[in-house]
Amino acid sequence: EANPNTKHAVIHVMPHQEEYLKKRQYGGTIRLGAWPTKIKKGTLLWSIYHTHKNKNYDLPLIYERHRHRYEFNNSFRAAFEKNGVVFSATSPDDQLVEAFELANHPFFLGVQYHPEFKSRPLSPHPIFLAFLEACKKV
Repeated sequence: EANPNTKHAVIHVMPHQEEYLKKRQYGGTIRLGAWPTKIKKGTLLWSIYHTHKNKNYDLPLIYERHRHRYEFNNSFRAAFEKNGVVFSATSPDDQLVEAFELANHPFFLGVQYHPEFKSRPLSPHPIFLAFLEACKKV
């Protein structure tokens, strides 16, 4: 993402976005809004959403808000999995990585979407609650 000339772009422009960028068409072209996300059972992310079922999350499919034109490059998935990364959420067709984590870490979680968009002062997003709970244990 930071170096457009790299030969090994782990994070790269979504294929359908490349033409927009070549034409410098930036407005109204990103992946925007609530998109379905399929959570993998048995992961940290699954346990976070399962714990907060009262927040209208209907596992395994949830909807989270996005605002981006970049994605994880799937050609690196096998190498990352071989080295301990768990892809804990994807798009329903399994083409877009939505979240990843390290299974043997107290709280190593990255998401493609923006949980802050669904967080309120008196109703924080479950990921933020889980992060604070993990911090208390360290």
